[in-house]
Amino acid sequence: MVNTTAGVKCGGGGAALPLSTLNHVSLVCRSLSTSLTFYRDFLGFVSVRRPGSFDFDGAWLFNYGIGIHLLQAEDPESMPPKKKEINPKDNHISFTVTPVDYTTYIQNQPQQ
Repeated sequence: MVNTTAGVKCGGGGAALPLSTLNHVSLVCRSLSTSLTFYRDFLGFVSVRRPGSFDFDGAWLFNYGIGIHLLQAEDPESMPPKKKEINPKDNHISFTVTPVDYTTYIQNQPQQ
């Protein structure tokens, strides 16, 4: 039994935790700078301060009530190669974009 209402029985028989929102998604990147360009310049996320105690390269971004944590891969060459086709069964994030005509407009704008 699965139910999305807090406090109801879930598959294990116990009460479900009362989640309120998704806090962030963390992504390991082959290239932090390329990923930053995409999430900031194309999708409109804004860089926010991350804890100075972290001893690894990364960036925290926020917008639309969503946090994205980008982490530079320690060994980018050992990451699986980028796939040429989208597989809907792979891990992924999906955003709703409206209207689609605006997306086409943005894509056709000259780079600044």
